[in-house]
Amino acid sequence: MKNIMHFIKGNLAVGLLLFALFLGAGNIIFPPLLGQQAGENITVAMIGFLITGVGLPLLAIVAVAKAGGDLQLLANRVSPAFGILFTSIVYLAIGPFFAVPRTGSVSYEIGIAPFLPEVMKDHWAPLFITSILFFALILYLSINPSKLVDRVGKILTPALLLVILLLAVKSFISPMGEPGEAAGNYISSPFAEGFVQGYLTMDVLSALVFGIVILQALRDMGMKDKKKQVNTTIFAGVVAAIGLSFVYISLGHIGNTSITAIGTSANGGDIIAKSAEVLFGSLGSIILSATILLACISTAVGLLTANAQFFHKLFPRISYKTFLIVFTIFSTAITNVGLSTIINASLPVLLIIYPIAMVLMVLSLADHFFKGGQIVYILALIPTFLVSLYDGLKQMKVEITSYENILQALPLYDQNLGWLVPAIVGAFIGFIIHKLMNNNQASA
Repeated sequence: MKNIMHFIKGNLAVGLLLFALFLGAGNIIFPPLLGQQAGENITVAMIGFLITGVGLPLLAIVAVAKAGGDLQLLANRVSPAFGILFTSIVYLAIGPFFAVPRTGSVSYEIGIAPFLPEVMKDHWAPLFITSILFFALILYLSINPSKLVDRVGKILTPALLLVILLLAVKSFISPMGEPGEAAGNYISSPFAEGFVQGYLTMDVLSALVFGIVILQALRDMGMKDKKKQVNTTIFAGVVAAIGLSFVYISLGHIGNTSITAIGTSANGGDIIAKSAEVLFGSLGSIILSATILLACISTAVGLLTANAQFFHKLFPRISYKTFLIVFTIFSTAITNVGLSTIINASLPVLLIIYPIAMVLMVLSLADHFFKGGQIVYILALIPTFLVSLYDGLKQMKVEITSYENILQALPLYDQNLGWLVPAIVGAFIGFIIHKLMNNNQASA
């Protein structure tokens, strides 16, 4: 028992670090929107959301930890070219192209804009100035990743948990109202809609790259034993999963009970901002501002650090700090296009790469059953890509009628889960081929 308590106490800061890295802009703004739109079906919808927002990221952490913390090594099981291409796309998607600029934009729109005079809210200058200051701080925190556990895990996370706890407790003690009626896809298929909405958090993609941040932090702390590194990383994943579940359920509840007090909204940030004001008055806006800023800072630090480390390894002639500075400047520029534009641009990409990431992760966890057979990965991922690619194209209003007529025959296609059955069938066929090839080699 003492050994267990010693392990928990010694590694809790690492778990809080991982939780803080996960908890960013999307994790704050999407659950309230789900809660409001799911209405009376919130329980079923939230279960779907928790699977893609918590369960699968935890599995991803386990998969990457067992692969040595390196997404590229995991993706190399398909092929080395795929490993480089897919890993680079994932890093850029959750880095300077989408997720990191989203943290800057959300920090401004929810943490800064509500306090500005009306005449300034539509002007470009406040967002520009905020983005400069925000990413200057991010650059400072990220420039020396060896101090990441102390700066994020031990300082930002407890403060972040405190402000979320205040909102959550108040919403349960003094609910704003009763749940409204379910809307949109939450009426007919709340589980599938919640499942797909979990994509928007980008948590599975983030989990695939946070492994290397955690392992590097453990090495910097003097932990050299690989088995201990894996066990500590898995423990950190459990801590993060518990924290994320608490946050998602709490924010979902706030959104679910908010309609009577604030009306409906198509923006999760607007829902949480107005709800905070109802729950705490003018103090609510300050609490929310602190929550958003802390969440976005911690996530941006983790994502930019992971990106700079990965691309420095890929191109060792270019230093970590150079990549960090370039990605920070690029993120600052993208932030200034605005939150709505960033989210709309990210959706097609997420619909394409998220299923691929999930299939790759599940196969890696089952790898010992087929002894790393490359054909299993290939035949599972090809049909997954063919379906998810069209889902992304449809999101961009590119439709091919003849191809869609074929895909319509797939189970769950209307719920954006049409890739699931082809992936399973492809993996099964690959497994059979792999077994036959091994048997033929053995008999020869």
